[in-house]
Order: sequence, then C-alpha cells, then structure tokens
Amino acid sequence: MPRRKTETDKQAALRQHGTLNTRAQDVRHPLFQGSDFFDPDDMVQVKYEMLRQVNVDNRSVSQAADEFGFSRPSFYQANATFEQAGLAGLVPLKRGPRSGHKLTPEVIAFLVAKRTSEPSLTFVQLAALLKEDFDVQVHPRSIERQLLREKKRR
Repeated sequence: MPRRKTETDKQAALRQHGTLNTRAQDVRHPLFQGSDFFDPDDMVQVKYEMLRQVNVDNRSVSQAADEFGFSRPSFYQANATFEQAGLAGLVPLKRGPRSGHKLTPEVIAFLVAKRTSEPSLTFVQLAALLKEDFDVQVHPRSIERQLLREKKRR
C-alpha cells in the first residue's frame, strides 16, 4: 500500500490562504521541474508564469495552458482578472455565499419587529418563527449577529 505524501509547511500555508494548486502534478513546464524557485504547488506563481509565457514569450494560449495544467477558458479568465486587478486577481476567490443570503431585508425587518415587540424572545425562538413564517432555516447565532449589526446601524 503506497504511503500518503505528507504536506510541507509551505503547502499548508498555501492551502490556508486558498492558493494551493491541487493539480500541481499537471504542471509540465520545464521551469517547474526540479526547481527550488518555481513551485507547481503555488497557484498564483503557476498562473502568472502561464500568462507571462503567452504575453511576453509569445507562446500560444493552447500550448501554455496545456503545459501549466489549465484549460484555455481558465487562461482567459486568469488573463482578464490579472489585467483588471494585477497579481491579486490571480488569487482564487473564496467559495460559497458572499453574504447572509437567507437574511434578506424582508426577513431582517421581520426579526427587528418581533424583537422590538417582544424583547424576551430568544434567538432560538426567533429562528423557529423564521422557519414557520418564511420557511427559512437560520442558525440562532446568525440571527444574533445580524441583530447586533442592525442595532449598531441605528
């Protein structure tokens, strides 16, 4: 049975920051083979070098994308974000919802009104009311945080 490769400190740091290239084995460009500087695990470095190969060394998009383990659409997306935001544009965005998508303005108004009319309601009870009235399941702690934000705004 093959032993599982252990993660280095650098790989752990890259993973923590969301920049670990999980497909490092697909990077076949000679610069990344046995180099101490070029690291196929570093997603930002791999994307930057892929863009540089096309824009500076005049390599074809297809060839560069293939050698760096990306598709052509991924190249064009990386190129667009790089042109728009520079090096920071090559850092992958966090996945998942960007905000409290269940806590719409209508739901928040409902919560504020309930809490104002009945201050003794707990966050657990408010969550149950939301489930009942809006068919939305929200964690009581999320309700608490949102109501604190609303209180600060006023």
